[in-house]
Amino acid sequence: MTTAVESEEAASSLAEEAVRRRLAASALPKIGAPATRALNGAGYTSLRQLAGVPRAELALLHGMGPKALGIIEAALAEHRLRLG
Repeated sequence: MTTAVESEEAASSLAEEAVRRRLAASALPKIGAPATRALNGAGYTSLRQLAGVPRAELALLHGMGPKALGIIEAALAEHRLRLG
């Protein structure tokens, strides 16, 4: 039988996980400095902002290479998001 304390701890743990996921979706993933500067220069400051953006559009940014695009796609997929 689950005690009230155990239920409360489980709920707290789930809430913390939800916050952690939201924060992860708000930060850009760890990519190289040139790619980060390219995204910031184009007005992208969070991972969530990249959802739906065409991959080809990002690839045109100076400093954005295939490795950075792959990292971005993987980070988006973790949040059930994707590029356009």
